[in-house]
Amino acid sequence: MDYRRLGKSGLKVSEFSFGSWVTFGKQVDGGDAVSLMGAAYEAGINFFDNAEGYGQGASETLMGEALQTLGFTRDSFIVSSKVFWGGSKPTQRGLSFKHVVDGCHQALKRLQVEYLDLYFCHRPDVDTPVEETVRAMHTLVMQGKILYWGTSEWTAQQLTEAYAAARAHNLTPPTMEQPEYNLFNRNKVEGEFLPLYELMGLGTTIWSPLASGILTGKYNDGIPADSRMNLPGYEWLKDSLESDGGQDKLRKARELTTLAGEIGMSVTHLSLLWCLANPHVSTVILGASRLSQLQENLKALDHKAKLTPEVLERIEAIVGNKPEGLKRY
Repeated sequence: MDYRRLGKSGLKVSEFSFGSWVTFGKQVDGGDAVSLMGAAYEAGINFFDNAEGYGQGASETLMGEALQTLGFTRDSFIVSSKVFWGGSKPTQRGLSFKHVVDGCHQALKRLQVEYLDLYFCHRPDVDTPVEETVRAMHTLVMQGKILYWGTSEWTAQQLTEAYAAARAHNLTPPTMEQPEYNLFNRNKVEGEFLPLYELMGLGTTIWSPLASGILTGKYNDGIPADSRMNLPGYEWLKDSLESDGGQDKLRKARELTTLAGEIGMSVTHLSLLWCLANPHVSTVILGASRLSQLQENLKALDHKAKLTPEVLERIEAIVGNKPEGLKRY
């Protein structure tokens, strides 16, 4: 396991990290959480990603209990939360000063930690002035309740406005963004955000590197009964796969599977390593509901040398969605 700076900050994050979206509280119970997080930590993973909206807080509770059971020293791991969807009442949603602060306190309680290493605005909030949100995050930083703050699925324009507000009022600017990034979703990380890596020193903690499982090859011959696409509440994933665009992704996934086999790895490993090949990616968040799944994903690190410039070009020829004007790596 190698470690990368979170943008231009001094924080070193493991190149693979472990997240709990979908799995914790739905497919993973307390015992499984301990097993998965313990194995991740032993493999060198030091960042565990979470959010108040995952399972309406149940995911953070489960992770907090696992952290207590495992007994990792607090200075040896990084844990995050995200704020936006805290409940159904008006004061429990969005990025108002009140909800940003309340959400932090509740996450600290559920995760059983004294501070959050990373705290994300889970989505942009059009109803709250960006300066208000920046000031709330700055206040939490000054209180020692969070160390770094960032965003998730914001546009470059929204990030630039937040950065400008912070600089104008001597507040703490955002350090990182958590965008979706994979072979089928590239525009933000490789195009839209390009000026921000230098301007802001922006780090990225990317999610869905396997495109919700499409890039594992498990949907090449249909949708397995035990997949996340058959979970209640995730019907949108299934509908997306069955659309014309989804079928095109499946066709490309099959071609990528063939290429991966030719160079001696799985398409899962190929897809994860492709994400890591981007120097603007600080960490790739892995998700897993079974220990064997996590262990298999971690084996991608054994194949780094196989992702040569020639292989990267062959991948580009298959995927064919390279952002305009991108100078890749």
